[in-house]
Amino acid sequence: MQHPAVPDLAHTHTRPIHWVATAAAVAGVVALTSALQPGSATAAQPAGTQVRSAPATAGPAPSTAGVTFPLQCGPVKAVVARQASGDLDHDGRPETVAVVHCDASMGTPPDGVYVLTRTDGATTARVVATLVDPKDRYTVTDFAVRGGAVTATLLGYSSPDVPNCCPDLKDSAKWQWKNGAFLRTTPAQAHSV
Repeated sequence: MQHPAVPDLAHTHTRPIHWVATAAAVAGVVALTSALQPGSATAAQPAGTQVRSAPATAGPAPSTAGVTFPLQCGPVKAVVARQASGDLDHDGRPETVAVVHCDASMGTPPDGVYVLTRTDGATTARVVATLVDPKDRYTVTDFAVRGGAVTATLLGYSSPDVPNCCPDLKDSAKWQWKNGAFLRTTPAQAHSV
């Protein structure tokens, strides 16, 4: 009688009880790891280190709630897709920048980018600048407010014949408040097709 090179081991033949035992073991590990969570981390400043606070601003950033955006949506409503806040005009009070489009059920509606501020005593914010007009047919991506500037990538169309599904232009833009207005700059070589 010849013996195989590898002996026939009983544990290599799976039976339903093996699967039940494996499932029970995995469930136990998952339950145990969810019960044993690490404590919260704390950090201490080295002795002699001074902690500096961010400059104080006068109140919270304006909310987009209740704002009427200069956007014609017909029977559908305007939707705030993204928003970010920062002190754009360096007056100590934050502004909110909102990317807004019509709530279309199909297609890619163009975005508008609006700067909001709130005057003392006002209950709602108001639009004080339009950085991107929806009539220009741009979709806004990579949107941010940092260091007093608004940056975005704009996806657009080379002609009215290009369908809304398929923008064929990509442009980087940056807006900063200078001399009483938002000035747009475009980094060199930012245009692409």
